[in-house]
Amino acid sequence: MNIMEIRTKARRLKVEHNIGLLVVDYLQLVHGVGRIESRQIEIASISQSLKALAKELNIPVLSLSQLSRAVESRTTGSRPVLSDLRESGAIEQDADVVIFIHRPGAQGQQVDPGKENIAEIIVAKHRNGPTDTIELVFVGEYVMFANKEATRKEEKAVSMDAF
Repeated sequence: MNIMEIRTKARRLKVEHNIGLLVVDYLQLVHGVGRIESRQIEIASISQSLKALAKELNIPVLSLSQLSRAVESRTTGSRPVLSDLRESGAIEQDADVVIFIHRPGAQGQQVDPGKENIAEIIVAKHRNGPTDTIELVFVGEYVMFANKEATRKEEKAVSMDAF
């Protein structure tokens, strides 16, 4: 699908169904229009078009993006950083918020005992607010994330029920 098709469909859905969110899964599968010099320029154009569409329709646009392979080869750890966004610095520049999900235990990294299911939600960029890292528990059997504190309370309740 190309960016013009996405724009057309989003406009129609806004009029017909008053959509409140547009999700693009994922950015690198979208094609630009016309003749483009390089993939980086094409991704930059797509990113700028999505930003303009968000403003035009007054809705958030959630765009998923792959990371570059540089993360895997880094010797200083595999926590993603803004420069790891694949194929264009324009994604970083155009985005209001950039969030990474990082699960060290899922990538075969050495983690402390009891932290195998910990996922870091890394708010790497927030144009209008703070950046931070939030730890959640990844519940694999449901493919979901849960608040660490809520999980601890549930574990205590279950252990108390055993008595």
